[in-house]
Amino acid sequence: MTHLPVRRIRSDDGWCEDRRDRHYNQPIRLKADHPGDRLKRADHLYDLIIELDHNTRPRIAGRGSAVFVHMARPGFAPTAGCVALKADALRRLIARIGPRTRIVVG
Repeated sequence: MTHLPVRRIRSDDGWCEDRRDRHYNQPIRLKADHPGDRLKRADHLYDLIIELDHNTRPRIAGRGSAVFVHMARPGFAPTAGCVALKADALRRLIARIGPRTRIVVG
């Protein structure tokens, strides 16, 4: 249970990281042969994600995109700029926050 808006991730869900694209740092739909950053992953890291409000208002090309709170890799291997939590900690966080919650990463 959460107070956040929820949507199941589909196989064509992706995130635009191309700084030349007008959809930079926004969710997009990807065709099967498109090489973009897919949200549906075999390693399940993005099965639960919280989009952080990083570089969204205004979006500035090259300032960072796809910054999420998501599940951690085994051994807490590094992310590409996201915040990673164990699955149970992420579920507890999701249950306690809402759309007006501020997550500050420092």
